[in-house]
Amino acid sequence: MLRCPETHEEAFLVMSTGEMVGRMVRSGILGCPVCRREYPIVKGVVDFSGGGRREAGVSSKASPPVSRLPSPVDAPTLQALLDLSGPGGYVVLVGSAARHAIGLAALMGGIHFVGIDAPSEVEELPVLSLLACETMIPLRRAMARAVVVGPERASPPWLGEALRVLLRGRRLVIEDEGARPPAGVKQLAVGQGLWVGERG
Repeated sequence: MLRCPETHEEAFLVMSTGEMVGRMVRSGILGCPVCRREYPIVKGVVDFSGGGRREAGVSSKASPPVSRLPSPVDAPTLQALLDLSGPGGYVVLVGSAARHAIGLAALMGGIHFVGIDAPSEVEELPVLSLLACETMIPLRRAMARAVVVGPERASPPWLGEALRVLLRGRRLVIEDEGARPPAGVKQLAVGQGLWVGERG
């Protein structure tokens, strides 16, 4: 499911675990067999920021600020907009949208959530994996049953990445009704701070 954020063909990453709690990896390293970059796992978060490390240390830049305003949508509404029935698969939550993981998990059993650049107060859970990456969604193409993008990430590069990881016929919810989604997404609804579409 994970991919290296470098610009080469997708390849499986190799993990060396350090500390584990149950099935959650709390520390370790992910390595790319193509470019040989390594990405640390610290406190349950895989850090793809800074392009990984080779011989030198890992560089890290600060994430953009996240709005402290309440989300315009509650978990039951978001569940309905995502139009998911049945367990299995992954839902990607980009930026502040990762805050929805607990509420959605309570309503949608059997689905795993992946938070990308989540706010610092969001912690890894058995139902939520966290990834930090400044340039892309470090997941393989067409693997997500749904994607929710927080308002601070509602820009063309991030929306293009959301489309890249979204399966055909599945929903994209953007927490910004003024967002301009990429070509290939059919608009289904706009209003109350949200834009909802479906990948064609």
